[in-house]
Order: sequence, then structure tokens, then C-alpha cells
Amino acid sequence: MLLSISFHFDYFPLLVVAAIAWGTPILLSLFKLKKIPSVIVEIILGYFIGKHLLGSVDHESFRILEFFALTGFIFLMFLSGLEIDVDMILASLPRTRITYGRFIKNPLLVSMTYFILSLILACTGSLLLAKFIPISHIWYFSLIMVTTSVGIVVPVLKDRGEIKSRFGQMIIMAAAVADIFSIVLFTFTAFIIKNGFQMELLYIVGLFIVFIVFYLIGNKLKNLPLLKKLAFQLSHAASQIRIRGTILLIMLFVVIAQFIGEEAVLLGAFLIGLVISSMLHRERSVMLLKLDGMGYGFFIPIFFIMVGVEFEPAALKEFDKSLIGVLALLMITLFAVKFFPALLWRQLFGIKKAMAGGFLMSSRLSLIIAASAIGLQMGVITPGINACFIIMAMITCFISPVLYNWLSPSDLLTGSKTFIVGGSSTAVLLARRLTMHGRKVIIIENNKTRAEEISAKGLYCITGDGLDAGLYKELKMNLSDFVIVETGSPEKNHEICKLLREELLHDNIITRSSTSDIELKLNKLGIKTIDVIGVLATTIENLILRPTTYHALLESFENFRVEEILITNKEVDGLQVKEIPFHKDAILIMVKRDNAFFIPHGETYFRTGDILHVFGTNTALQNTKEKMGGKK
Repeated sequence: MLLSISFHFDYFPLLVVAAIAWGTPILLSLFKLKKIPSVIVEIILGYFIGKHLLGSVDHESFRILEFFALTGFIFLMFLSGLEIDVDMILASLPRTRITYGRFIKNPLLVSMTYFILSLILACTGSLLLAKFIPISHIWYFSLIMVTTSVGIVVPVLKDRGEIKSRFGQMIIMAAAVADIFSIVLFTFTAFIIKNGFQMELLYIVGLFIVFIVFYLIGNKLKNLPLLKKLAFQLSHAASQIRIRGTILLIMLFVVIAQFIGEEAVLLGAFLIGLVISSMLHRERSVMLLKLDGMGYGFFIPIFFIMVGVEFEPAALKEFDKSLIGVLALLMITLFAVKFFPALLWRQLFGIKKAMAGGFLMSSRLSLIIAASAIGLQMGVITPGINACFIIMAMITCFISPVLYNWLSPSDLLTGSKTFIVGGSSTAVLLARRLTMHGRKVIIIENNKTRAEEISAKGLYCITGDGLDAGLYKELKMNLSDFVIVETGSPEKNHEICKLLREELLHDNIITRSSTSDIELKLNKLGIKTIDVIGVLATTIENLILRPTTYHALLESFENFRVEEILITNKEVDGLQVKEIPFHKDAILIMVKRDNAFFIPHGETYFRTGDILHVFGTNTALQNTKEKMGGKK
């Protein structure tokens, strides 16, 4: 044999776990239960296989499953850190004197206040709960209750198209701050409970120093031409150098954390996620896709399935007949801890929106399960309370999004919208790209089967005829809304454009020109047309004359873009470019004033009504919009 590999390991337990991980999302899709988080089903199925299939598994095979589960937990903490936009946090750092008006609009300051209020309420709630259930460590119990789940918050906001709205950014920042502070406080608390106040506590501070060093070095090295060249050459096929480097960094931080103590592993995995998040820009989407595939495709489901396998309902017997009351009190407290601080958002978004945000922030998943398990291992959490927290995690991550959608129903028909008449592949691609920019898109397709296919892809598509004038009125089309006509038939495109222009008096209409005859008719109607042949020629021209710039803009679409930002903030009127602290990832390209365009410089004065053409990351553009008072 070339390799001395033993084939005596029992792969049956791993087969069962892999089957559940594969089958769970399929079952949820078939039974149209996509709103139920798959982890709930994984935990429940894990419990049943633990009782009926894995009961006779030998110790060695079970240890392998525990190893994979721990790796899944590490990956979960790493991906939690990776989901946090470090640039957004840094951009929110106050740079001027803080007034109440600036405070309430600053996502970072409000989020930190939100967390402190949640922690105070959690401590108060823990003291009250201690009268009914045995709580040996009030502070640790409070930290468990103050956790939240970025993994639930972000997908809900994405589905609603609110991820890039001001409200969405406020909630994401609050969830990110809660994650960061919870993990840091957990690590210090667990170390003190286990070892007491010792000099080794400074090792955890050393872990933060390592994080800062890696953050600074990483952001310097990523721009070195040699490393960028090597990363590009070795990023495909068998090399996958970026993925290998990421795994190396994860293991490095985990090993350093293990040297400090096993309670610091959670923090180490989370911190390296933050480091990688700060380093990924253009290749962020591809890297996230691959890392999500490794984590959520294999390791993470094993973690949640094993939570179910090791769940012991018998532990709930410690509450005897008071179990229902204990669960009810615990659930009320968990919701109250997040609900009342959310009233901070009342002034900006209204009472119903603030309440909805509070309920969404009440969702808890991985961190509450992990913290409770660590508390059980240290003896500060009883088996019964640990079982209660697992039940609460499943309940809150299901109920919270439902309450959020109920209090703040998604109304796609209000505000600015883009209509796409026709469900061609071009229309679907355009809808996806506009949705990624946070714009509301409604596709109108007359073929019912095709409309259902488009809806199944997560886009908003209705079955209807583009020549039905009443349909546009039902959909509350405004004069400012854009209508893209792309049915695939030049003649029908013309008919629809004519209806929109002459009967509905709509101006913002775009379609493609195919023949000179059709183009002439469209021009007479005042319709904006796209010359497909001209676009193709321009694309080829760019590939020949400026290939690097063209590919950079095309491939970095998800992370960099050019946006037009209208100046409506009166405080900016009369200021020079050099007087405004633009975000470090935003570049001011051009300014339009009235009908004139000019290249700005440091001495250029801004005027209300100017339109700025800005290139940058999503975070940088959002930050620039807030400063200029621009609207989406």
C-alpha cells in the first residue's frame, strides 16, 4: 500500500447525518415551508436519529461526529464574523462633536446603547427569573439572554429588500455589535469562572493584539502586486490558494485561542472572520460562496444535528409541573430584553417599525446554544436550563421573523419601483442586479408557467398583460417609476410603449431598438431606446482598449459600483470638496450641475441640487448618501 490508511472506521453515522443535512432543505422546499429555518428541522431530526439510529454507535465513531460538530461550530463563529461589515462599523465612528441629533442617526452609537440597555434588562430579568428557577450565576445567564442571531436577521432583511435601507443597516449594525460584545464578554466571563482572576487573563487581551496586527498587515499585504498576482494565478482548479489561506488563518487563530483556553476558541474563530471580512472586497462574493459551501454545506449542519442528538428531554423534569410556566417566563424575558431597547429607533422610523425591529432582534440561534452548552460544561447552567435554551432558540428563530413581517408588512407597491414588462432571461438578470442595489422590482409576464418559474427564483413576478392599462394602476405605478419593456417582440414592445406614453402619460420608459422602422416610431413617442448593436460594439471596444477597467467594473459589480447621489442636505451647500470627509472607499468622479458636467477638485464648491457621480463600495456609497442627504 502507498498509504497506511485504516478503512475500519464506521462511516454509517456520518452517512445518516449527511442524509439529514441533504434532505432537510429539500423537504422544506417540497412542502413549501421555506420560511422555517432549516436548523430547527435539523435539531429535531437529530434528536430522533440519536434515539433510534445512533444509540448503538461505538465510542470512536461518535467521537468523529463530535469532532465534525466542533469544526462546524468553529466555522459558524467564523462565518458570523465574516458576515459583519467592518467598513460599515469604521465608517460609523463619530468624527465630530456628538449632539442628540447626530447620536440618534449614528448606527454604531445607537447599537452600542441598544446593547447596554439590553444587558441591563437581561440582568434585571435574570434576577426576577432566579425567584422561579435555579440560576447560580446571574451575570452569565444574562449574557446568554442578550445574544442575537445575525444569521437570522440578515436573510430576513434580504428577502424583504431592506438590507441596504437605512432601517436595515441600523438593525444589522445592532446585531453585529450584539454578536461582537456578547462573544467578547462570554470569553472573559468563562475564563474567570473557570480559572479565577489570574495573569493569564491578559492572554485574551493578547488575542485582540494579534487580531489588530493581522488586520493591519492583511490590509497592507492585500494590495501588493506580487501577492495579488499569485492569488489570481493560484485561485482556480486544484490550488484554491485563497481558500487554503483562509483555512490556515482559521486554524492559526483557533490554535492560539486553545493555548489560552478552550473557552477562547469561540472568540478566536470570530475574530479571524472579522479579519477576513475586512480584507475581502472585489473577490468577496466568490470567497463567501466557497466558504458558505464548506460551512453550511457540510460542517455546520452536523453541529446542529448533533445538538439534537445530544438533547436530553429528561433534563426538563427538574422543573416538574412548572415547566410550562418556566418556558413562558423565559420566552417573555428573552423578547422583552430586545424589544424595549428597540424603541430607540422610534424617532427615526416610527413606533411600528421600531417594534418590528425589536422582535427581529429577538431571534437567537447558534450563539445562545453554544453559550448555554459552555455554561453547562462549567456547571453554571443546569441540564434543564440548557434544554430550555435550546427550545427557546428554535422558538425565537421561528417566531421573530413572523412577528417582524406582521408588524412591518412588506409593501412592494409603495415608494419608488421599477417595472419590467416581459420575463426574458435579460429581464430576470436585470431584476436580480437591481434587487442587489436595494431597488423594488416588479416583473410582469403574461405566461403563467414562466411567471411561476421566475417567482420560484425569489423575484416578484405577476401574471399579466403589458397592454392592460388597468394593471399598472393596480400596481400603483408612479410617474417617477421606470418601466423597462422587454417582451422579446419588437412589435409588442412598441405597442406597450405607446400605451404607456399616450394613455398613461408615462415618461420613464426604456426598451430596445431592433429595426430602424421601430426605432423611428419609438423616437417619435420620446421613448429611451437601447441600440443592442451599439452596446455590443461598445463592449468589444472596451475589451480591446480598456480591458482591465472593463473587467474590474464587471467582476466587482456586487461590491463596487457608480451611483448618482443628489445633494439635498442644506448643510453641504457652499462647502468645498476638501471640507467634506468622504469615506475612504468612495471616489468622487464627476459633478452635474444643471445641464453641465465638470470634474471636481479640492476647491470645488457644492450646491444643493448637484448630482454627484461617486464610485465605491456599498458601505461607502451609503455613507456618502447620508452626508449629502441623497435618496435612493
